Amino acid sequence: MTAVDAFFPEAAARYAAANAGTLNWMLDRPALGSGFLNTKVNSLTLADYGDADGLRGPDYIYGWIQGRGLEALVTHAAFFGTRDTALARRLDQAGRRLFGLLKDLRSRDGHVYFRYDSGLEPVRAAEDGTVSRQPPAGDVFTYSDAFAAKGLVAAAARYTPEELPEHLRYLADVIAAIEDNRFQMNEEKPLGAEALAAQPDDFGPRMILLGAAGMLARCGLGEHAGDAQGFIDHVVARHLDPETGLLRNEPGGDACNVGHGIEFAGFALDHAPVQGNPALVSLLERILIASFRASFAECGLHLTVSVSNGEKLSPYRPWWSLPETIRTAALAHRLTGNADALAIWKEADAAFFEHYWRGAPPIAYQTRTADGPTDYVPATPDLDPGYHTGLSLLAAIHAAEAISTSFSAHASR
Repeated sequence: MTAVDAFFPEAAARYAAANAGTLNWMLDRPALGSGFLNTKVNSLTLADYGDADGLRGPDYIYGWIQGRGLEALVTHAAFFGTRDTALARRLDQAGRRLFGLLKDLRSRDGHVYFRYDSGLEPVRAAEDGTVSRQPPAGDVFTYSDAFAAKGLVAAAARYTPEELPEHLRYLADVIAAIEDNRFQMNEEKPLGAEALAAQPDDFGPRMILLGAAGMLARCGLGEHAGDAQGFIDHVVARHLDPETGLLRNEPGGDACNVGHGIEFAGFALDHAPVQGNPALVSLLERILIASFRASFAECGLHLTVSVSNGEKLSPYRPWWSLPETIRTAALAHRLTGNADALAIWKEADAAFFEHYWRGAPPIAYQTRTADGPTDYVPATPDLDPGYHTGLSLLAAIHAAEAISTSFSAHASR
C-alpha cells in the first residue's frame, strides 16, 4: 500500500475515534435542565461555564445547539450501531430524551428559538448584554427552526416513523419561509418584518437547508429533498463570482464567508443527484479549492475574505471551517480523484488536529488567530455537540472507506 493509499484507512480510524471520544465526553457530562445536552465549557481554560458567565452559563439553553445535537446523536447512533454497540445505546438514550424535549419546545407555538432562559422562555440579548423577551415568531422562521427541524426529522425516522409527517411539514415550512422572505437570520433582533426588511440577501439559509438533502436520503426520505437542486441553482446563479470561484455572501457584495462556501459545496456534493452531474461536481470542487486557497493561513481559515482583492477581512479562524473542508474535500476527491482536492483534505486534516484538537478532552478550540487560541465565540458559547466536527468527519469516514475499498478491489484484480 502506498503512502497516499494508507492515508484513507488511517484517517477513517482516527476520525471515528475522535467522534467517539467527543460523544462519550458529552454524554458523561451532567445534563442541562430536564435533559438538554451540556457542552458549556470554555475551550481555552476547560472550565465549565457557571452562573457568573451570564449568557454563556447554565441558565441559558440554546435551541440552535440542541437541534444540531439531536441530528448528531441520531446520525452517530446509526453509524456506531455495528461498530460500538454500547456507545450507540447511549446515543439513542440521549437522542430519545432530547427528541422529546425539542418536541415539547416546538409544541408551544410551532417554533424553536435561539436562546431560552432558566424558565425556558425565549429571550434575546442586546449588544450590551441586556436580556429581553423574544416576541413570538409567528410566520417567521429562523436558523434555530432549521436545525431543530432537521434534528426532529432524523430522530422521528429512527424512533417514531409514524410522527414523520408532522416533522417533515415543519421542515417544509422552514424551506417555504426562505422562498417567501420570511426567514430571519439574526435571532438577536426582534423577530418580524423590520428585521426581515433590513437583512442582507445572504446564501446562508439555503446552504443550511441544502444540508437536509443528504440527511433525508440517509433516512430513506430522499423524495422530500426536492428543493435541493433549486437551492444549488439559486446560490450558483446569484452568488458565484466566476473569475475567482468564490461565493459572495450577498449578490454584488465583496465579502466571502469561505467556510460557508465550502460548507455549501459539501452539502451539494452530498446530494446524490449532483454526483451524476460531472460539470456541477467540477464547479463545486472549484468552489472548495478557491475558498480554501483564498483563506487558509498557518493554522486555519480566516472567517471572511475580499472577493475583489483577496484581502483577509477577519483575524478570526474558527474551528468549524476545517472539518467542513475535510468533509467537502473527501466527497470531492471520492468523486473526481483530483489530487488538489486530496491535498486540501490532508492540509485541513493536519491543521485541525495539530492546531485545534485538544485530545484530552476530545474537543477543539473554538477560534484561533495568528497569536493562538482566543476567546471568540463564533455563534454560541456551547461547544460543538458532534455537528460541525462530528458529522463532517463522519462523511469523510464514509468517503475514505469507499476509496479504500476501491483501492483494495483494484489491487486484487
